[in-house]
Amino acid sequence: MPDAAIDAATAQIGRVQSGEVPSPVVCTFFDEATNTASHVVHCPITKRAAILDSVLDYDAAAGRTSNGSAQAIVDYVRREGLSVDWQLETHAHADHLSAAPWLQEQLGGKLGIGANIVRVQNVFGKIFNAGTRFARDGSQFDHLFQDGETFSIGDLPVTVLHVPGHTPADMAFVIGNCAFVGDTIFMPDFGTARADFPGGDARQLFQSIRRLLSLPEETRLFLCHDYKAPDREDYAWLTTVALERAHNIHVHDGVSEDDFVAMRTTRDATLAMPKLLMPSVQVNMRGGHMPEPEADGISYIKIPVNRL
Repeated sequence: MPDAAIDAATAQIGRVQSGEVPSPVVCTFFDEATNTASHVVHCPITKRAAILDSVLDYDAAAGRTSNGSAQAIVDYVRREGLSVDWQLETHAHADHLSAAPWLQEQLGGKLGIGANIVRVQNVFGKIFNAGTRFARDGSQFDHLFQDGETFSIGDLPVTVLHVPGHTPADMAFVIGNCAFVGDTIFMPDFGTARADFPGGDARQLFQSIRRLLSLPEETRLFLCHDYKAPDREDYAWLTTVALERAHNIHVHDGVSEDDFVAMRTTRDATLAMPKLLMPSVQVNMRGGHMPEPEADGISYIKIPVNRL
């Protein structure tokens, strides 16, 4: 079937390859505590920038947050003389808290996420019994992206792709000739994301991944996580469409949708919940903000017993 958004992204990548528009500059910050890769991407001509999937440090035992990981991003942005237009989230993460609100205070930029965040808010609003004060309309974010939406970061063209399966709201941002794909896919030797969270769907995930892998083979894929596959010593977060199609252990060319779904379903049944799921989702579904303070002025993270 025709896919206008993929066609737009492919044409955009061709413009970079031909030199018509600049190639993005990307700097990655890897948080080993949560295995998260946050990216700063900027236009080399205008110095306009976006920050993707930032991390707020969180000590679960003490219930305390800190900004060390995010401060490293602030230092880089200021050192390079960048102007931040966007704080982008590929999805509502279940393994780390977002630092986007704090980064907005330091650097500015609009906070954007996929429009289907409202589905995530509805599901997890019930799970965490968030009450009527918790808005389930995405209003905690400055912009809700639709599939195929386009915009610019300086002279860099951007095409947004809806890639559900890991969660209903996952988005990939194709910026110049780079695609920031969130948790849809990992390094070829590690495979793909889980699809067993509420609202996840292994069949959708396969279709989303194959959609991403229909981009030009030279497209650079920047990942949100790496867990170091067996026999690999270093963390990695950059691959290409060609490498994934040839070598991804879960979804390389030739793997059928049914085989993938069977593999993913079996594998997901063996996985423990992410250790920071409870605080992460409660914060990230609110755009990175803590739950509303209670009568004593303190915010509290809820732990639903025997619910998940």
